[in-house]
Amino acid sequence: MRGVRGRLGDRLLHVYTWLIILWLSSPIAVMILFGFNDKKSKSNTSWQGFTLKWYGELFEISDLTTALRNSIVIALVSTVITVVIGTMLGLAVGRHRFRGLGATNFLVFAAISTPELVMGASLLSLFVSGNVPRDGNTIIVAHVLFSLSFVVVTVRARVITLDPSLEEAAKDLGATAWGTFRQVTLPAIMPGVLAGAMLSFALSIDDYVVTSFVNGSTVTFPLWIVGAVKTGIPPQVNVMGTLIFGIGVLIAVANAVAARRRA
Repeated sequence: MRGVRGRLGDRLLHVYTWLIILWLSSPIAVMILFGFNDKKSKSNTSWQGFTLKWYGELFEISDLTTALRNSIVIALVSTVITVVIGTMLGLAVGRHRFRGLGATNFLVFAAISTPELVMGASLLSLFVSGNVPRDGNTIIVAHVLFSLSFVVVTVRARVITLDPSLEEAAKDLGATAWGTFRQVTLPAIMPGVLAGAMLSFALSIDDYVVTSFVNGSTVTFPLWIVGAVKTGIPPQVNVMGTLIFGIGVLIAVANAVAARRRA
């Protein structure tokens, strides 16, 4: 009787899990579907037929193309800066014990838990009081600030699991401090660095709240979409979203395959 209940519970858990996955995936499925909608009016909210023409006319809307390019450039630049600084901070808090370590960890997790509305308003006050012109550069600064903690946490978690004897052995064999870091430490923490980079890029490219406070006249992809809601979102938005989602999935799958091969 217990065995039957156990099997029934496992099956119900599997069904429940798949229902949750389908529920979470349904908005993405709708976005992909309406990228093929042969719409006849401004609205793209009802299915009117199948077509592939929007993929051929992907860059027909110049403002949308510019907004997407701005988002990609800002996400790439902020990710590079975040990964460099976050990796160093992750190594520091994960490897060393120093005065102020507790306060540093508190600030890292406080930045994660801070609402985006609060962070955006505080950055806006900082830039206005400092007479800093708001443009793409201020967006990059903002994205680095709210993404940095996520990179620090992922790298720190990887650093804690490292075996210090590997670095000690490299030094005993004559490796310099830089050589030890480049040939031993960095390859060992690379999965954490890559995970932090992917997370930082994803947070940056789809951010709306913080960006809306500090963008000035620079329009990013999420800002353009919100602005286009009143007149109707074109199918190109769904196509661009589908391509971004597809590229993200491919990167995640490639990373998982590479991790399995390393293991």
